[in-house]
Amino acid sequence: MLKKIIVAAILAAMVYNIINTKAYADELPSVSAHSAVVMHSGGEIVFEKNADETMLIASTTKIMTALVVLENCDLNETVEILPEYCGMEGSSMYLRAGERYTVKELLQGLLLVSGNDAAMALACYTAGDAESFAALMNEKAAALGMENSSFANPHGLDAEGHHSTARDMAKLLCCCMENEEFAAITAMKSCTVGEQTLYNHNKLLSGCNGCIGGKTGYTEAA
Repeated sequence: MLKKIIVAAILAAMVYNIINTKAYADELPSVSAHSAVVMHSGGEIVFEKNADETMLIASTTKIMTALVVLENCDLNETVEILPEYCGMEGSSMYLRAGERYTVKELLQGLLLVSGNDAAMALACYTAGDAESFAALMNEKAAALGMENSSFANPHGLDAEGHHSTARDMAKLLCCCMENEEFAAITAMKSCTVGEQTLYNHNKLLSGCNGCIGGKTGYTEAA
């Protein structure tokens, strides 16, 4: 009799869990993105969809760019803008050759208006050239356990060998948000650099209650 009661109890628990799982599944959001992940800052996955599929990552690349710069440069260091940093394809903070900016100001241009010119200036200042900087990005990715990621440039324009996954990028952002300077800059809705007012491209800051930072990105292919 005791065995029958125990078995009945186990079966009842299984049925209850199946019902609860179905109810939970019915409540899951419909996500239009091909790939997505929701992750607690401690690494626990709450929701995922094709989270390990390699994808183009556009300007979310600049999350890694910022982290590598922050770990290798002082915010008050001065960077001279060279001609090869200017006139980059895509989004820009409109740097001009001969100008000087602090690392912090270039990070603001990188993370708020997604300046590809700022990305090149920071990468070349930090590592000497974009290729050497990409090597630093890949070293950091390996250290963070980003197993399905490969970085080929600091700005995120489409390139062979430049990709990541939703899970890997979530790991990266969790790490970055522990950096006070990164968190503070990406939380800014706007800031002034020289005579420019930079407005954050991340509209989630004002359109999504509770958003405290991060980085958006876009290319037509991505």
